[in-house]
Amino acid sequence: MGQVLVSGKINNIFINGKKETVKNVDHDITLLDWLRNSLKMTGTKEGCAEGDCGACSVIINQENNSNLKPINSCLVRVGQVIGKNIVTIEGLGDDKDPHPLQVAFSQENASQCGYCTPGFIISGVSLLNSDKDINDNTINDAFSGNLCRCTGYSPILKAIKKVTKDKVKIKQKYFKEETHDIKLGNVTYYHPLKIEELKNLTKIRNFRFLAGGTDFNLQRPIINEKENNIICLNSIKELNFIKKFKDKMVLGGAVTIENFLDSVRSKMPELIEILQRFGSPQIRNQGTIGGNLCTSSPIGDLAPLLMVLNSDINVFGKNGIKKTNIKNFFKGYRKNILKKDEIILSIEIPYPNKINKIFSWMLSKRYDQDISTISLAINIQTQKNIIKEIQMAAGGVAATPKSLDKLCKSMLEKKLDDAIDFATENLDKFIQPISDLRGSSHYRLEAMKGLFRRLQICLRQDKESLSIMEV
Repeated sequence: MGQVLVSGKINNIFINGKKETVKNVDHDITLLDWLRNSLKMTGTKEGCAEGDCGACSVIINQENNSNLKPINSCLVRVGQVIGKNIVTIEGLGDDKDPHPLQVAFSQENASQCGYCTPGFIISGVSLLNSDKDINDNTINDAFSGNLCRCTGYSPILKAIKKVTKDKVKIKQKYFKEETHDIKLGNVTYYHPLKIEELKNLTKIRNFRFLAGGTDFNLQRPIINEKENNIICLNSIKELNFIKKFKDKMVLGGAVTIENFLDSVRSKMPELIEILQRFGSPQIRNQGTIGGNLCTSSPIGDLAPLLMVLNSDINVFGKNGIKKTNIKNFFKGYRKNILKKDEIILSIEIPYPNKINKIFSWMLSKRYDQDISTISLAINIQTQKNIIKEIQMAAGGVAATPKSLDKLCKSMLEKKLDDAIDFATENLDKFIQPISDLRGSSHYRLEAMKGLFRRLQICLRQDKESLSIMEV
């Protein structure tokens, strides 16, 4: 342990416009614990340590103070953010020169016990520095990952509405990123910049890939000798792109959920709500499309949606690039077709037919910030109340996200009401959900029938609003 030099470089993280050297830390230390224990910056708090409460929120400062992204510091390992610019609550202002939002919180008595306040300030400053309008919808989304233990949200909302955008720019010095490899204890974090570097890195024994790490770091696994080399994918240029073509959108595997969300606002606005429900801005800013698919969770929220859009996945490995439809990607519980040395290079998402309607719903115990119990995505076209095209996929009903192709085939060319009646009466023939802590098999089956009835209502009313909260 101790200070580590790699390629002659001192391992710095830029905190509030100052260089801070990483030394004397364990390989699995989180950014939160490093800030609090090594730097004694205790403004950032630990609440849940699971990315739910937002008390640990900090800002990743990108592109010279023009792109401020809040993240959960409890779900990021120090080895992942070497050379990055980070802003904590201490960097926004102090007693002598507070940030305007800190002043507004004081004036509106929004701090209450104060424990959650740093996280709210971080999220609010990020929103105020964005190009988004300040309204109830954007505020609610910005704060969806911050929980107030004193239940006093009203003064918090008043405080942020009180601040004008022209007075909120942060003042920290921005450093050019110096991302490079770092060895902490017996674990090396590799940060390749080009995809070609992976061919040599994957020759190393005992490695694993890591993108955003929100799922991996939540589990806090002990890295054993079989996985003591972490290859971080976030800085690879060939994995960080969004291209829009006439008939489809192509996204690199390391594109964050938040950037995916921003990219669909004009072309596929139907996807906005489900992507917002994917998680808080903190989670969406760290989690990646490729990482979410690679977890291969049966309740992953992206998979059903991408299935009904007939998306393709491009896989990169030592033998080159191969393409597969997403319906063929998942092989079992938490299993997929990727070999150890393969990654998701990109995802191709065709634009749906303009006359088709896209629905994507998830049911969870609470609306925001919760894992789904079941989910259902639908791509449907009707003419004179007759189903002409339909694709459906579900989450939480099998060991993998499940495409309901056989059920869809049975609903074609039927009147909508007749097709929905058939689906609900015969659903147990097409899905056999398991029982677990989130819901019994019977509950999941009945809840899925309810989503089919929801589809029926939306199509009857020709609803433009697709919110699950409105039906």
